[in-house]
Formats: sequence, structure tokens, C-alpha cells
Amino acid sequence: MAKPPFDVDVFLHTVDSGRTVATYRENEKVFSQGDPADSVFYIQEGKVKISVVSEQGKEAVIALLGNGDFFGEGCLTGQPLRLATVAAITDSVVMRLDKASIMRVLQVEPKFSAMFMAFLLARNARVEEDLVDQLFNSSEKRLARVLLLMANFGAEGKPQPVLAKVSQETLAEMVGTTRSRVSTFMNKFRRLGFIHYNGDLVVHNSLLNVVLHDNPHLRRQDD
Repeated sequence: MAKPPFDVDVFLHTVDSGRTVATYRENEKVFSQGDPADSVFYIQEGKVKISVVSEQGKEAVIALLGNGDFFGEGCLTGQPLRLATVAAITDSVVMRLDKASIMRVLQVEPKFSAMFMAFLLARNARVEEDLVDQLFNSSEKRLARVLLLMANFGAEGKPQPVLAKVSQETLAEMVGTTRSRVSTFMNKFRRLGFIHYNGDLVVHNSLLNVVLHDNPHLRRQDD
């Protein structure tokens, strides 16, 4: 008889100590840049954004995370302070595991350790892909890629084409362009049938054409 797959959500609820669960409203901060880095967080439900602010006050969104994702793992490598701010972009339920607790769990539970390592490796690969995307692709292609990733396109399991509401300002911060350009691209994608609005935003697989092909019908002058 096959063993059931490892359920990280169920497992984390069995951690004896150092674990708390909190609910965050939209735009409520989980932690801020410069706060002490003393714990790791796990998203049980909802979606959060990770952003950084430069010394000049310019903000950039570097990631959007959702159900089943971890964040704040920098504390495990000796990071004393948070390098970014994390805030909910939808009502979210987030579990906090203090550093000592998760270190103990990583040592005694090999299945959790393997799952956590796989998550970190996937996150690292995503950061590398984002860097290449930022350096070599147009802002239109970067926006298309962000929308496809948010819709879970290409991930294991069933795609989730309906996205929670994310502002165009947030999308602009992620893509590295202006809100007006995001608005222009979004209207273009909708006109071409790649996305549509029906209360929520629905992304169709055909949007992949923008990322994969240098189609002259899709091309426009970029920044």
C-alpha cells in the first residue's frame, strides 16, 4: 500500500512550540525591512508581496507568494535584520515558526527538510530567471511572464487561472516600468484575448505567445 504524500501543512500544525498563526488583512505588514530576523513564515492561505525600499525611497516588489510558500528564511543563514518588507495583498493566514523551532524540525524530520530544500532551490532558480528576464526582455514580455507565473501556468498540479486582485501599481513595481505602460499592455492583452476581466483577472495560456515569440503583431516600442 502506497504511503500518503507528505503534507507540510498538517505536519507544521504538530510542531510543539515556537509556532503561532495570525490573520493579516489586505495591505497589513507581516514584518518590515530592518526588523529583527528571528523566524520563518509559512502561508496557509492568501497571498503576500515582498518589497524593498532603496535609500532614495524607491520601492520595488521582488516577489509575490501564495499558499504553501515560505518566506523569512534568511534568518537561518545568520541574517540579523530583515532585508525586505512583507505585506498581505489579500486576507491571509500565516504561520510563524521561530528560528529555534524550525532549526529543530529541520534536524529531526527528513521529509520536511527535503521539502524545504526543494522549495529554496526552486526559489533560487526563480530569482535567477527573474534577473535574466529583467536584463534581456522587454517590459511587455516581463509583464506577460509575471501574469503567467501568478496564474500558476506550468506548475505541477492544476493551473489556477483566476488571480486575486493585484493593483497595476504592484505589477508595475514587479515589472520595473510605469503604471501607465502596464495599463497599456493589459488593455492590449485583453484586446487580443490573452486575458479577460470578470470581477477577477483570468489569464489564458495563449498569453505565452508574448513570452515565447517575437511576433511583429505583438511587438511595440519599449523602454
